[in-house]
Amino acid sequence: MFEQIDQYVDRIISLTPEEREVFHSLLKFRRVRKRTYLLQENDICDFEAYIVKGCIRTYYLSDDGTETILSFAIEDWWVSDPYSFTEQTPSNMFIESLEDCELLIIDYKSKATLYEKIPKFETLFRLLIQRSLFALQKRFHSLVSQTAEQRYLAFIEKYPQVVQRVPQNQIARYLGVSPEFLSKVRSTMHKKK
Repeated sequence: MFEQIDQYVDRIISLTPEEREVFHSLLKFRRVRKRTYLLQENDICDFEAYIVKGCIRTYYLSDDGTETILSFAIEDWWVSDPYSFTEQTPSNMFIESLEDCELLIIDYKSKATLYEKIPKFETLFRLLIQRSLFALQKRFHSLVSQTAEQRYLAFIEKYPQVVQRVPQNQIARYLGVSPEFLSKVRSTMHKKK
């Protein structure tokens, strides 16, 4: 059950067998069905989840009910609302499973215990937050500097495994275009080939 997350951790920090045992003891395994909300707007996010299996999306809802998809997450990725989790304040986002998922979850209290017992985990989670910030920064830049076609091409190149698992209408919302517009972009791209 811990093999995948151990490989993830080993890429960043080294653990003794005793430290690994402590880490494992603080994780909770959870299976969730497709279309399960792990977090809803106004709830306080009390988890960071490592995805062993499955696909999850994070998104916001505007006042008129329009979805803005922030991210998709698949195996070997983490999902959470970092602000709500860290500050223990109500979230303004939703986290929903798009497939049946298997997760390893660390809650707020357990993460504090992890930092206390194994301080090097602060390095791992700091790098995780930095990578998330850099990805969001790049995404924002692409939204203001690239055409929809360029954004779509970059998305399918960077995340080919996600493209096969996520409905096109959700990819359109992620890219900031209508599903109809994305369909036209895809059609134009196929004609060029």
